[in-house]
Amino acid sequence: MATQKTEHQTEHPDFETLFDNLADGVYLLEPKTSNILWCNRAAYEDLGFEKHEVLNHSVLSLQKDVVGQPQWDEIAQVIQAHKTYTFVGRHLHKNGGEIAVEINTTHFEHQGQTYFLSIARNVNKRLALEKDLQTKENSIWFALNEASDGLWEWEVDTGYVFFSPQLKKMLGYGPNEMEPVIETWTRNVHPDDLQMVMQVMQDYHQGLRGVYEVEYRLRNRNGHYLWVHDRGKVCQRGDDGKPLRMVGMVQNITERKQLQFQLEALAANDFLTQLPNRREGENQAQRHLALSKRNKMPLSLAVVDFDDFKSINDMHGHQKGDEAIVFGGQLLQQAIRSSDYIYRWGGEEFVIIFPNTKLEDTEVIAEKLRQAFESADWPSIGILPFTLSIGLAGYPGNGDTFEDIIAQADKAVYAAKENGRNQTILANELSQA
Repeated sequence: MATQKTEHQTEHPDFETLFDNLADGVYLLEPKTSNILWCNRAAYEDLGFEKHEVLNHSVLSLQKDVVGQPQWDEIAQVIQAHKTYTFVGRHLHKNGGEIAVEINTTHFEHQGQTYFLSIARNVNKRLALEKDLQTKENSIWFALNEASDGLWEWEVDTGYVFFSPQLKKMLGYGPNEMEPVIETWTRNVHPDDLQMVMQVMQDYHQGLRGVYEVEYRLRNRNGHYLWVHDRGKVCQRGDDGKPLRMVGMVQNITERKQLQFQLEALAANDFLTQLPNRREGENQAQRHLALSKRNKMPLSLAVVDFDDFKSINDMHGHQKGDEAIVFGGQLLQQAIRSSDYIYRWGGEEFVIIFPNTKLEDTEVIAEKLRQAFESADWPSIGILPFTLSIGLAGYPGNGDTFEDIIAQADKAVYAAKENGRNQTILANELSQA
């Protein structure tokens, strides 16, 4: 006997209808690849897509703050280790814009398969409302946070550190990650920079600096290092004057540092051979000589001159002459030891520094250089073979300054050319002549 529905009984909507009427986007994810397996209406309409378009995406292609599979792999491990994982980031809109989202992700098992279920809330309007509701003091803090890549606040006596969401996002972490202790920061500073950074901090605390300000490398979630500019000040001290609380701001300067290094390399390298130029080479030579004096070690150097190079330009043209200089520079660099240092002095002349090497021991290396030129495949670049003249001088026998030593080596190479070229002469031989 069929039962009749009373006026209070209704037929409930199915789950698909319920999900499609949620205000927040819902995504079913495959944990390993982050591919989107299913989504509700809000998920694709908020982003300006059709449903089938979103299903061709993944977290890596939609979420602008998750970059690369290694970062996703780490996040996936954190999701599976916690009941709920919260991440604040930016979703890519179809028109090229972005939407600020707060995402809560859970994991579950179904028929032996693990899935992630993410609920993404569009927080653009909430962020705008929060800006309007800030008091003047909070507005300044908020503006600093938005204008910078991250803020921090350190309780010096307890070791507690507040890392702002922006700073965490810069390093690839969610807002509930990064343990708020000073060790979280120190263990991510590049090992080669840590001592320098801590010295700057100590100097500031001791009043030797007016502000804590330093540039260093900081590791992000993927294990890559970002260059950052870190600046902070003590905002609270104890009765004894010791710092109790510091606040600071971190800026990601990786792009600027990369450009700086490129410009420095251009300024330090010879444009033709890409070896160090004369200015950079002489700076390095001065450092090597200072180290030799400090450690009471010998140092030698060679002035290397290409023989009859004018005839190469006259016979083959200046373009071929440039090719000969490049090829010859490569031969010299390949023939010397890894501890030696070579730079282009100018024209067809090169200087080689031999650290911790007695002058008489450089004759063997010089002979190796001449043999490298004699056996080189010059016809491969369309040039007839040519030879080298080499002048050798050293510290302490030929002078106490770099200028004195290279002057002696220059006299020796001149003598080598005057005596028939294709030979090596030591500066000591000049004084005996």
